[in-house]
Amino acid sequence: MPDISAFNDVIKEGFNKVTSFRALWIIALVFVTAYIVTRLVAAAIITVAKAIAVRSDTTSDEERQIQLRRAETYLSVTIAFLRALIFAIAAYVALKLLLPERGALVTTIGAGTFFVVFANATIAPLLRDITAGVTMIVERWFSVGDFIRVEPFPEVSGVVERVTLRSTKLRNINGEVIYLHNQYIQGIKITPRGIRTIAVDIFVRDRKAGLSLVGDISKTLPTSPTMLASPLVVSSEEELSKDLWRITIMGQTAPGREWLIENFVTEALKDADDHKKNKIIVYGPMVRFADKTAEKRFKRAVRVNRKNESAE
Repeated sequence: MPDISAFNDVIKEGFNKVTSFRALWIIALVFVTAYIVTRLVAAAIITVAKAIAVRSDTTSDEERQIQLRRAETYLSVTIAFLRALIFAIAAYVALKLLLPERGALVTTIGAGTFFVVFANATIAPLLRDITAGVTMIVERWFSVGDFIRVEPFPEVSGVVERVTLRSTKLRNINGEVIYLHNQYIQGIKITPRGIRTIAVDIFVRDRKAGLSLVGDISKTLPTSPTMLASPLVVSSEEELSKDLWRITIMGQTAPGREWLIENFVTEALKDADDHKKNKIIVYGPMVRFADKTAEKRFKRAVRVNRKNESAE
């Protein structure tokens, strides 16, 4: 009968000699464990982020909504940070396990020379991404859930779905998903509340007939998050003279769907008026953007300019 213990000793001795093979097994085991841990941690954080997202979408308090979206953004960044931290710890553990086997360590480093050279070519771009990402997050350029346009790429726009230290994920109005390296984001344009507010002014002879005309057109327009955010409303009625009224209509659209008001509504108003026996619209329709915050800021700027002019 062969000596089984002696055979086992031979196998162990042979395995101990293949130090590079053992080193690869140690590295694989450590990093597979790290990957599983990161998946579990990310799943837990994503669950919390989804709960925050639901609260953000349902709250009516705008300030509270901004705070929740920022929290959602920070959680998204936390996932990326923890992944990097866990893999850094994994690399440290693998190094400690390999230190007793100096031959294995030297062999592994030698075998990884090509990888090191390749990594050197990628570290600089990665650091630029991280630096840009940290800057945007610290300065609160935007949050998850905001609609943004990216400079210098005017065609790149959408709702922010995820932000990490390395990249930003957007979804545009057509449903396309866009990934951007943070280093290429030179500037952004944020659409407040994710909607464009547009006003249409029409000048009519008869107030009641004008309101009836607006009401008929409003019934034909679709309302949804990607079309009209809400039905058209008459924001003001002003009598300019005995037979002249100005009626202002307000509407809100998703970014990219401004044509619904700028083109469709104005054409529909003119077409409906053309089919009347007695024309109702005297002037217009006149279309303009109507953001209350912008009006306040420009009012302040105009006041400052007037003071400067008077001082001169």
